[in-house]
Amino acid sequence: MSDATTPPPTVFVLYGATGDLARRMVLPAFYDLACRGLMPEDWRLVGNGRGDVAHEDFRGHVREVLEEFGPHPDEGPWDEFSSRLLFAGGGFKTDDPGSLLDVIAHARSDMRGDTGERANLVHYLAIPPKAFPETTRAIGEHDLADGATVVYEKPFGTSPDDFAELDHLVHEVLDEQQVFRIDHFLGKEGTQDLHVLRFGNALFGSAWSRDVVEQVQVDVPESLDVADRAEFYDATGAVLDMLVTHLFQVTAEVAMEPPASSSAEDLQAAREEVLAAVRPLSKDDVVLGQFEGYRDIEGVDDDSTTDTFVAARVWVDTDRWHGVPFLLRTGKRMGGDAQRVSLVLRRPDPTPLTHLPEGGDVLTFDLAGPGALDVGLVLKKPGPEMALTATSAHLSLTDVEGGHLLPPYAALLLDVLRGDRSLFTSSEGLASAWSRVRPLLEDRPEVQPYAPGSWGPAAADELAGPRGWLVGADERRGEHGEDDAGS
Repeated sequence: MSDATTPPPTVFVLYGATGDLARRMVLPAFYDLACRGLMPEDWRLVGNGRGDVAHEDFRGHVREVLEEFGPHPDEGPWDEFSSRLLFAGGGFKTDDPGSLLDVIAHARSDMRGDTGERANLVHYLAIPPKAFPETTRAIGEHDLADGATVVYEKPFGTSPDDFAELDHLVHEVLDEQQVFRIDHFLGKEGTQDLHVLRFGNALFGSAWSRDVVEQVQVDVPESLDVADRAEFYDATGAVLDMLVTHLFQVTAEVAMEPPASSSAEDLQAAREEVLAAVRPLSKDDVVLGQFEGYRDIEGVDDDSTTDTFVAARVWVDTDRWHGVPFLLRTGKRMGGDAQRVSLVLRRPDPTPLTHLPEGGDVLTFDLAGPGALDVGLVLKKPGPEMALTATSAHLSLTDVEGGHLLPPYAALLLDVLRGDRSLFTSSEGLASAWSRVRPLLEDRPEVQPYAPGSWGPAAADELAGPRGWLVGADERRGEHGEDDAGS
């Protein structure tokens, strides 16, 4: 995890610098760090692409990006920031590096004193996954790999075999310690608080096992559709886009054993052990869905069987979690938006109380936005009668004094600049994740239709068991407000 150290001097090469991912995520994250004074004392950002774009034109492009996605250029040190932006056109391939080598040399010579000669070189691949192999080879071919850091966006592989091929190629060019594979869910403040709350507070740490926890829910429903990236999504689907990436990584964060330390190596090793202990997925534990009308979207095949929804019951076969279902769910065009991890605790047994209301005994981490923590409790309803009610204590991470919340991409980018791999996925962990999902990819259950604005196929509710999915529970039951019970 990030510390207070200032990143060393850096030359940052952003491949796909004019693409959608760079526009929405990477360039705004850079400027966010600059506004907060968290960039290296001396740095240059070299955008790379196929077009022949002048440095000033690229600076104008970045300004337009920030005006659209923020932070607004006028809210920070735009003049100083923009002076460090360069562009290298002509693409970048093994047989033709375009102008990138010359622009990197210019960037180094433009830095103060001998700073440029010793500046770290960071390659950020904000490009389609199919371009990863060629760009990786070119980095090695043009002598840009030695001592460099290379950042790969997800997905790192699109199938178990594709992952293995890409992983082998990457390790032919780079050492594992040079590789930063982004999964932005690990950069969320709420995700990081999962293990901090557990290991820093005996009250919660003592409850973190199958003796107290009945089930764990990792729930990421989305109301938006896929119209803006239909072609990509139809070749991917919810399992590959979300399950084997974000949801598995968050599961590992919840289920890890206490690491030997908080170092990057020990945190990664703890997550790897969990992923290696996940039982291979059976189609009997998975429900796939596709929202009605999906095939009508431009760019989607008329007979597409792509899953826009997945719910999975995952088993982590460790002593701590054996027998506890981890319920993972995500989908498009659902009845609401959420990014939550919920530990559903076992009901007290024995207890002198009867008819305990739903909603108590739940510890929920909200991963969306700045993050929050909710502790669900059963309490006596004030008044003369012994009536019970379920309520919750809420803590927003914005209320924590002295904090400086960073968006996930900015937080991960800062870790890249500092060389901290704590919140990045590892080769071994991803290999385990892909091996666990292989049986599902080879023998998929039938994709079931669901209505847009619903909570997915009914079979997913059956998968969750009698306590059901917490997100959307009121809507599914047709109930609203508090549950009351007497004793």
